[in-house]
Parts: sequence; C-alpha cells; structure tokens
Amino acid sequence: MAGAPEGFTYRVRKNGDIELLHHERPAGVLRGSAAARFLVDVEQDDPQELMARLTGNYRHGNERVARNHPRNRGR
Repeated sequence: MAGAPEGFTYRVRKNGDIELLHHERPAGVLRGSAAARFLVDVEQDDPQELMARLTGNYRHGNERVARNHPRNRGR
C-alpha cells in the first residue's frame, strides 16, 4: 500500500513511559494511562498506523484539496 506509515518503533522506559521513535529519532512520549492504553492497542491494531496517529505524522485527508489550491498550482 502506497503512503502507509513506516519507520516507527517504540521502547518502554524503566519508569513505564513509552518513547515513540520515527527512524530512530524521538517522535513523542506517552505517560501514565496513555502508555498503558498504547501497550494494549499496539497488540490489536497495526502498530505503524497507531504510532503515526499518536505522533501526528499521518495523512490528514486534505491532500487533494491542497493540490488544487492556487498557491500550489504553480501559477
């Protein structure tokens, strides 16, 4: 599938926080109940899609509209 998220990993810190990485660079940290919920959800859902959503690095659905905007037409 084209445009599918890739390159995300995560690691659990000693204090229970979840560090989200994108191509080995920090992309976010989940703490407390969000971290616990993530560990449950990552087993059930597509891990790459889930981490992309949590970090905000995903398609927003406005790409087609943005392409037609006068600023992006190349005049």
